Amino acid sequence: MKLVSYKTEDTEHLGVFVNGHIYNLNSCDKQLPDNMNAFLLGGEVLMERAKRVNEQIIAGSLEAKEEVFYELLAPVPHPSSCRDGYAFRQHVAAARRNRKVEMIPEFDQYPIFYFTNHNAIQGPGEIECMPDHFQKLDFELEAAVVIGKKGRNVRAAEADSYIAGYMIMNDMSARTLQMEEMLLSLGPAKGKDFSTVTGPWLVTPDELEPYRTSPKPGHTGNTYDLKMTCTVNGVQVSSGSMADMYWTFAEIIERCAYGADILPGDVIGSGTVGTGCFLELNGTGLLNDPAYQPQWLQDGDIVEMEITGLGRLSNTIKAASSDFSILALKK
Repeated sequence: MKLVSYKTEDTEHLGVFVNGHIYNLNSCDKQLPDNMNAFLLGGEVLMERAKRVNEQIIAGSLEAKEEVFYELLAPVPHPSSCRDGYAFRQHVAAARRNRKVEMIPEFDQYPIFYFTNHNAIQGPGEIECMPDHFQKLDFELEAAVVIGKKGRNVRAAEADSYIAGYMIMNDMSARTLQMEEMLLSLGPAKGKDFSTVTGPWLVTPDELEPYRTSPKPGHTGNTYDLKMTCTVNGVQVSSGSMADMYWTFAEIIERCAYGADILPGDVIGSGTVGTGCFLELNGTGLLNDPAYQPQWLQDGDIVEMEITGLGRLSNTIKAASSDFSILALKK
């Protein structure tokens, strides 16, 4: 099942995406709420009701009216929190190699994550950026999960049962801001908090069963061989697979939930896939060829991410009509 959040006349709704069409869940079953947050709080009971509606629409046994005029939002427009992991060894190793430093051994010992701005979640469409964001503006090709039930001290062996679904994530990054503030060993903050893009829909785990594969040796949790790509203005710049995750989502959830509650509506990203950002690509290019011309996102660029089974997430970069700069405020 593909769950979507969308807006009509400034009102947010919850629907299912079936064969290219969106159907409102509440209009099909009045027991289902009309927003994603309330739906996720209802847990497995509401999820099963929604799946029955979805199956009836597919079978043609339910007369459901499709939405025609709508704005697609992030699947979870108002997450209770948003964390981002660091799960792809290839990305970490390449980024460190490009900086001419050794691979950090702690990466292989435990998964890590950081909290980002859960109030800066966006879906398909325009991403408005301030002048300082364009100082090395970057994308990050990732997958993400949404938590579907409350838990605490959850073990990796049972953590997959807490996942309501999967979606694409683009962890937008302003690299100049990010690198400056991280010199103080705190962050990332302003380099990341302006936009985290997710979408186009939330795919329930049962739809991904045909892609199940084994996790890395010594690891625990569901793993899926889903191809991941990103194009900028129609040119492919990144390619990888979710099967390349060294740390599974189950293992990341185990760490997130240690001594702390995870809640329905929490979003947890995978971290960047190998080759999944310009920071890594530019570093590799310059390492191999000093004449390499680095590339960063510009006003008007169209960024499209696609993950097998999870759909395609398309965004257009837009410059804000402002000259305000916090970089210019440095003492």
